[in-house]
Amino acid sequence: MSKPVLKIKELGFHWETKDPFMFCAFHQDQFPKGEANLGPPKEALKGRFLGNDFQKKDGWRMYHGQEVPGFPYHPHAGFETITLVEQGYADHSDSMGAKGRFGEGDAQWMTAGKGVLHSEMFPLLHRDQENPLLLFQIWLNLPRRSKKVEPHYKMLWHENIPIVEEQDENGKTIKVKVIAGKYKSEKALDPTPDSLAAEDNNDIQVWRITLEAGAEFTLPAGDAKSNRVLFFYEGEELKTEGFEIPEGHSLDLDASQELKLVNGTQKAELLLLQGKPINEPVVQQGPFVANSREEMSEIIGEYQRTHFGGWPWPKAEFTHGDRGRFALFADGTLVEKSQQELT
Repeated sequence: MSKPVLKIKELGFHWETKDPFMFCAFHQDQFPKGEANLGPPKEALKGRFLGNDFQKKDGWRMYHGQEVPGFPYHPHAGFETITLVEQGYADHSDSMGAKGRFGEGDAQWMTAGKGVLHSEMFPLLHRDQENPLLLFQIWLNLPRRSKKVEPHYKMLWHENIPIVEEQDENGKTIKVKVIAGKYKSEKALDPTPDSLAAEDNNDIQVWRITLEAGAEFTLPAGDAKSNRVLFFYEGEELKTEGFEIPEGHSLDLDASQELKLVNGTQKAELLLLQGKPINEPVVQQGPFVANSREEMSEIIGEYQRTHFGGWPWPKAEFTHGDRGRFALFADGTLVEKSQQELT
């Protein structure tokens, strides 16, 4: 039998994943106090290449934003995104007429399908303290049969996302947050209707795992046909299978085998991605994913002709003022969550 650990890799800005995932973008920024426009002070923008600021000067980036950090409107087609905001907030707006603010543990699932425009801005809501952001955006591919489905956006509010809390033999705490799939008896909330994860047979698992210092955790064996990658992004050191793995590494794993992890002297944070491969050709060009060059040309042509319905909002980097967490869906349904006070 092969070893459960197949490969260990150092993490970069875009984490390498395996089919059916495309990659995972990891955003960790220590944003300063916000101004009335929900952006940083003007003096903090000096010396930055605004519009394409990825240098992490002073511990944070503006990304493609010029006034507010984030990603002004841009297109997607042929895949879906799972955006988990563990710290801070994201303001979403799209060409379907939907918008929302989510954060502090919420997740957004967006199936781009045949094409959608959206923006994701990071409003600096606090004016008397810093605004840290911790965000993961996972790109999950769609099979050929689903690449042209209608786009759909759904919120997974943190109050409803299942979290399994357990103790190891020494009483150390382990938490598993189930964003997709199932851990033990806890099943994740439903994704978007045409998502790859909507069919249990595809074995899409997205878990965020927290280990107390010194905790021992056994990752259970899964489906032998699935690809499994574990990302160790915060902590000190993990020991497993004779390896001593420092923070900032990923492990490609044999999903059919369990894996015992022994944590070091600091709390550890991990992200698990697992799923059965689609095993279809992948052609990616920026924000578009297709199965062939011909199909990619069709997507680009459609975007040039229609702009996927156009941008209905007044600004490219549109934000949502001083309101709390909420979601306004394309059908007019409004969901309001707890109010965030601006200070």
